[in-house]
Amino acid sequence: MKKFLAIVLALSMVFALCAVSASADSKLKIGFVTSAAGANDNGYNRSAVEAVKACAEEFGFDYKIVEPSASLTVGQAIEALAEDGFDMVLNLEYDFAALINGTGATGNVPIAEQYPDVTFVIFNDNPNVNEDGSVKFSNVYSCMFNVNEASYLAGYLSVYVNENLDKLFPEGYSFTPTSEARGIGFVGGTDSAGIRVFSYGFMEGIQAAAEELGGVSYDYYPVYDAGFVDSAAGNTTAGNMYQRGANVVFADCGNVGDGITERAEADGKLAIQVDANLDDTHPGHILTSVLKITGVPTRSLIEAKVNGTIDQLDNLLNFSLGSGASGITDLATISGFVADKDCWDEIVAKVNDKAEKIGSGEIVVTNAQNGDEFDPASCPLVVVKSN
Repeated sequence: MKKFLAIVLALSMVFALCAVSASADSKLKIGFVTSAAGANDNGYNRSAVEAVKACAEEFGFDYKIVEPSASLTVGQAIEALAEDGFDMVLNLEYDFAALINGTGATGNVPIAEQYPDVTFVIFNDNPNVNEDGSVKFSNVYSCMFNVNEASYLAGYLSVYVNENLDKLFPEGYSFTPTSEARGIGFVGGTDSAGIRVFSYGFMEGIQAAAEELGGVSYDYYPVYDAGFVDSAAGNTTAGNMYQRGANVVFADCGNVGDGITERAEADGKLAIQVDANLDDTHPGHILTSVLKITGVPTRSLIEAKVNGTIDQLDNLLNFSLGSGASGITDLATISGFVADKDCWDEIVAKVNDKAEKIGSGEIVVTNAQNGDEFDPASCPLVVVKSN
């Protein structure tokens, strides 16, 4: 009774949620916990939320979208939804302690253990394994995106663009010429495998292009603790990188990325966005977006739950370039600002060739999310600089 009352109190006092009932007599209930960036972010949460709503309309189930806050932890949100009878609970926040380990859960018992009949879905990591590699809880599914591969393509593209700026963008920008500096920046929201997987793939793509171009060396400015909310801080961070000679900054930091792209436009530089296709938010100043379309696995898992085939899926699900859940944009927006179309077409062809080789397995990109170790010595032409 104490547990029940505590959960009811938490729900009544601190839930920031949007609830929609698609069918009054529907038995299936799906709960969704966003990351700290909230349901209306640049795309990471929004893509999945839109998938939940579309599926609810299509299949006729009830759902709740929950946004954690300072008063409502991710663990409390997940446990409350499970206690409230939700059949599936998806969590986009990088917080699995209560679900898998019991930290902060009632009685310090893993939520997945307390509610064996509830299907739990998590993203960007696979903590649901024992030391011997076996699955801890059969009702937990981990969704991983091969954003390492997409980031590789973005890094490769960045170098070729940077080496041909005088042809591609001869007017309307304020790029640092390669005769003065070669620099590329990366801004991540938090220091985790889910962020470093982008950075390491990005670095390997920079290295590959730098090798092809005769061994040019690039200064690399990484930040891994920018958070996901303060766009003003992103503006300042990007400005510092641009001043030090970077012409491209990769924004992997939610709403902080808004400040980065604003600064790219103000300084006449380029940025790379993430999660959704945001190329047209600052046309001509976003080179591409590294896509992590959370709506793809969200729909896939919901359909399996609705169809009763969820138990047939592996507990670890990888979504590669070919799945449509990851990749880079078609570059259509930035193409409209290119002066030398022949040069641009050659670069795009090179990027597409790399994508094909990644798909075939000829190129293997470090995947930090799957536990791959990144060897800095493998990227000698990418010189990491402090900020």
